[in-house]
Amino acid sequence: MSKTAFIFPGQGSQYSGMGKELADSYPVARQVFEEADDALGIKLSDICFTGSEDELKLTANTQPAILTASIAVLRVLEQESGLKADFLAGHSLGEYSALVCSGAMTFADAVKTVRARGTFMQEAVPVGVGAMAAMLSIDKESLEEICFEASQGEVVSPANFNSPGQIVIAGHAGAVNRAIEIAKGKGFRKAMLLTVSAPFHCALMKPAAEKLAEVVVLLPYGAMAAPVVSNVEAKPNQDSTRVQQLLVAQVCSPVLWEQSVQEMTSLGVNSYVEIGPGKVLSGLVKRITKDVSVTNVEDLNGIKLLQ
Repeated sequence: MSKTAFIFPGQGSQYSGMGKELADSYPVARQVFEEADDALGIKLSDICFTGSEDELKLTANTQPAILTASIAVLRVLEQESGLKADFLAGHSLGEYSALVCSGAMTFADAVKTVRARGTFMQEAVPVGVGAMAAMLSIDKESLEEICFEASQGEVVSPANFNSPGQIVIAGHAGAVNRAIEIAKGKGFRKAMLLTVSAPFHCALMKPAAEKLAEVVVLLPYGAMAAPVVSNVEAKPNQDSTRVQQLLVAQVCSPVLWEQSVQEMTSLGVNSYVEIGPGKVLSGLVKRITKDVSVTNVEDLNGIKLLQ
């Protein structure tokens, strides 16, 4: 029996104008943006629809903006197609979109939480102290050895296992740069620094995790209509009492995206629907697993494909 997974994008997928077409065409989408504006007390809708690249790049804006654009698409999709997911997953920030879809979190709680999360992550490490780099065509074992050699008393570790041959590392800028040089010395020449505002998903994010814990402990969690494959474990979770612990652990732990897609495929998923801005996850899924269908839904054209 065929199974469907809804997958939700994370940071880096944002662009000015995201969600505007749907908000102009569907009241249910417009309502999501209005709810975000009310919950945050700022015009997040303006940042999504007409914001500058610099404004959208600020982590405290990026995270609620992508979540809101994703949930707006989801609400239209639910209304227009009746399509249901057997499994849900999201990349880093996208896990919050998946949790809203499952019913574990309300949208208003999620949008406020990710704005706080973005602020905490930004504040955890002074600008310039941390860095992230994409390491291509390199296996997990070799990379772990390189990180160990490069650390020299600093932090550097795998942050995202995105797809075969695409792993991102994060940590102190000096250690990340040493890792790039060591990798090149070992013949792994495809290694490059990423333009990011903080070193996400590594031990340097501990202050952010501690502050986030104080926020998520206060939230109510609802029954989950579908399991969410968590970034931390790459296993389906349908127990809402575990959500809080998984979200806190996620801040300092690597995103096991490749492993999450492999897990869903092994459980019978043969149709992946990426819901929200960009096509980043669609590209990763195609590199991780063959013989599955991958659809991206972010605008009117995507909605029409699934109607």
